[in-house]
Amino acid sequence: MGRKYVFDFDSTLTRVEALDVLAEMTLQGKSNKEEIITEIQKITNLGIDGDISFTESLERRIKLLNANKSDLKELVAQLRDKISKSIESNKEFFEKYSDDIYVISCGFKEFIDPIVKEYNIPSNRVYANTFEFDEEGNIVGFDEENPLSQHNGKIECLKQMDLDGEVQVIGDGYSDYVMREAGIADKFFAYTENVHRDKAANNADHVTPSLDEFLFVNDLPRNISYPKNRIKILLLENVHPDAFENLSEDGFSVELVKHSIPEEELIEKIKGVHVLGIRSKTQVTQKVLDAADKLLVVGAFCIGTTQIDLDYCKKKGIVVFNAPYSNTRSVVELAIGEIIMLMRSVFPRSTEIHNGQWQKTASGSREVRGKNLGIVGYGNIGKQLSVLAEAIGMRVYYYDVNDKLSLGNAIKCNTLENLLNVSDVVTLHIDDNKANKNFIGAREINQMKTGALLVNLSRGFVVDIEALADALKNGKLAGAAIDVYPQEPRANGEFHTELQGLPNVILTPHVGGSTEEAQRDIADFVPNKIMEYINSGNTVDAVNFPNIRLPKQSNSHRFLHIHKNVPGVMAKINEVLAKYEMNITGQYLSTDSEVGYVISDLDKEYNKEVIKALKKVENTIKFRVLY
Repeated sequence: MGRKYVFDFDSTLTRVEALDVLAEMTLQGKSNKEEIITEIQKITNLGIDGDISFTESLERRIKLLNANKSDLKELVAQLRDKISKSIESNKEFFEKYSDDIYVISCGFKEFIDPIVKEYNIPSNRVYANTFEFDEEGNIVGFDEENPLSQHNGKIECLKQMDLDGEVQVIGDGYSDYVMREAGIADKFFAYTENVHRDKAANNADHVTPSLDEFLFVNDLPRNISYPKNRIKILLLENVHPDAFENLSEDGFSVELVKHSIPEEELIEKIKGVHVLGIRSKTQVTQKVLDAADKLLVVGAFCIGTTQIDLDYCKKKGIVVFNAPYSNTRSVVELAIGEIIMLMRSVFPRSTEIHNGQWQKTASGSREVRGKNLGIVGYGNIGKQLSVLAEAIGMRVYYYDVNDKLSLGNAIKCNTLENLLNVSDVVTLHIDDNKANKNFIGAREINQMKTGALLVNLSRGFVVDIEALADALKNGKLAGAAIDVYPQEPRANGEFHTELQGLPNVILTPHVGGSTEEAQRDIADFVPNKIMEYINSGNTVDAVNFPNIRLPKQSNSHRFLHIHKNVPGVMAKINEVLAKYEMNITGQYLSTDSEVGYVISDLDKEYNKEVIKALKKVENTIKFRVLY
């Protein structure tokens, strides 16, 4: 005597209540459509929660529906597109265990049978109501003899079925959990993928946010080996709410914290967390990483990654992603705006007029057209700035430590000194490499043209602020725009810099990339990278890891193995797979100087012992079964 699995239909096997969908169809074009649909949904919920008798709920809804037999074909077509996501991705379970799966629903066989037939559930294992039609085929009622049309009808139905073995009920509402309460079902799983009803969840033996969780608990065949709802994601520093939405919608358990967390607190909070999302303030140190017992990924919702110990992450097999392109346009637009503002001395004029002075003058106010712009760092931002600056008539020069192809008419300078000598405006777009500290100091400022302008939207430590302040005070430079500082506060509040109060100096609080568009884009880009790694093992665009782009696979298992890059590991992995007679359908390996990352796709059932053996392969850092 094995287990028997009893599924509800509406809001469990499908994402919707079928009668609500039917109402949408039959009331199309009616002026009071929205009112009637709201009323039908209200009656549905009253019936589901047991606040009115089910018979009454059914009668009242059918009256309001005004439907015909001819509508059912279209209804079935729509329901096919509304199968619950995790049900759809676990067809294997329905095929393998079809003899033990039943549907008990207060819905109607006319639309349930054709849908569940595709999941290998025959009509004789579907227990549901049936419609009654008049001569014109209008739906006028239902078979009132059927126990499922009555209050607590599912209890009576399950009693009459008299199933052997342990009976597990999977559903979303009151009518499902009362079967367990009545003692005729052994376990009730509250299915919350589509709708979370407190009454059902509070009375459940187990809350299951997806079928993957239900299959995991029962150790049944499933599409993914570890349910996503068990993967904990911690997002800090008030990342854009879209990130929370994207990751939650994919089924992960996500916690959002509005601020950064100091090391000691993070050491406690990181325990049991699989994915950490941060911005620039949170420090991911060795101590934090040692406390992170489950951590697989760190997502930096920004460009910079100096706040993360990348090497130690790699040693621990933790992949790091950032958002290298998402705020490029935002930074470039601010740079263009600030170059124009500085050239025209807009801020001094603005301050004067705020103070009641009127100084209409052309002195110190110049067009940007025809001026020389020197871009230091010709990466994503430098290149896009190059294109826009040229479009408004500037002559562009650039310097980069790496050999970079120029865009448009931009002229490459072989040395930083050449660029500084020729530029009317110097703008910095260099990375956060520690070697770039005081990249622009007193010596470099002296090499600039007298009366030139400096813009820094890159990193605070690349400019010697004291030397810059001196140059602005003694007239060597005519102005500057600074967005980043050597020391920045962890939170909003008071801030001091030697540049405060100087004329023609624009100061902003590290907002170069802070636009709504950029934050939204980051909230899309980084979660996608995280999901691709968790869901399929892809490491494309990882900052600290060998990059592997994987093909989508089906009907095979995927093993992910991260190991120290020493000779012979690959041979040992394949030795283990051969010993356990695993057939490899695809294998992907990428290494860097320290770690190797190998993915093996295998096409047959595996003995759990193979996992233990692979984890024991010498020099293994992390091992994960994906499917």
